[in-house]
Amino acid sequence: MPTIHPTAIIDSQAKLADTCRIGPYCVIEGDVSIGAGTDVGHGCHIAGHVTIGEDNELYPYCSIGTAPQDVGYEGGTFAVEIGDKNTLREFCTINMGSAKDQQVTVIGNHNYLMAYCHVGHDCDIGNHVVMINNVGLSGHTRIEDHAILSGLTGVHHYVTVGQYAFIGGMSRIIHDAPPYMITEGNPSSVHRVNVIGLRRHGFDEESIACLRRAHRVLYRSKLTRQEAFSILEERPEEMTPEVEALIKFLRLQMEGRQGRQREVRRMGDKS
Repeated sequence: MPTIHPTAIIDSQAKLADTCRIGPYCVIEGDVSIGAGTDVGHGCHIAGHVTIGEDNELYPYCSIGTAPQDVGYEGGTFAVEIGDKNTLREFCTINMGSAKDQQVTVIGNHNYLMAYCHVGHDCDIGNHVVMINNVGLSGHTRIEDHAILSGLTGVHHYVTVGQYAFIGGMSRIIHDAPPYMITEGNPSSVHRVNVIGLRRHGFDEESIACLRRAHRVLYRSKLTRQEAFSILEERPEEMTPEVEALIKFLRLQMEGRQGRQREVRRMGDKS
C-alpha cells in the first residue's frame, strides 16, 4: 500500500503505486497516476490528467497539472507526463498542455529542477536537464538532453535549447540556443563551446576541437550562415557527429521564424 499522510486529500480517481509516499496536506485531484518509489512532499498540489513515473522526489509545495497561464485558455483538461528519477525542488510549477499545441507538457528522466522553476504549457524537457533556481520556461519550449539553464534565466515561448548547451545566469533567451555552446546575456548571444561541460560528459578532445573550429567559422567569421555551412561540409574530417548535429540544429532554426525552429508549431502556421 502507498504511504499516505492522514491530512492528504486524494481523489478516488487517483492511481497510486504501492511504494509511493504522499506527505501532509497534499491535494491530489483528477486522473493522476503516481509510480513506485515517488515521494510527494508536504503541501504539493497535483491536478488534472497527470502521469508521474517512478522514483521521483517532489519537494514541498510543488504544483503540477494546473491550467495553462494563457489568457486565451478556454477550458479543457490536458496532460502532464513526468518520467522517472526526477527531482522537483520547492515551489516548482508545471502547467498542463493546451489545445494550441501538443496538448501535453512532457518532462523526461533524471532531471533536476531547483526551487521556483516554472515549466509552461506544452513544454518538452528531455533527460538529464538541470534548471537552476527561478528559471522560467514559457509555453511550447523544448529543452534537449543534458542542457543546463542557470538561475533567473527566462526562456521565450517556442525556443529550443540544444543538447549539452549551457545557459548563463539571468539570460534572456529569445532565440534558439544551439547545442554544445555557452549562450548568455540580455540580449543573449553564443559565446563559446561548452568545453568544461563536454569534458565532464566524456567527450574526447578531438570532438571538442572540431566543435571549436566550427564555432569560429559559424560565429567569429563574417560569412553568411549558408557560406559557413558550405565550408564546414567541405571538410569531411571535421564533420564529427557533434558538428553534424550542430549544423542540423541551425538549419532547423532557419526554417522557423524569429530564430525559433518551433515557431512552425503555431496553429495555422503554413511555413
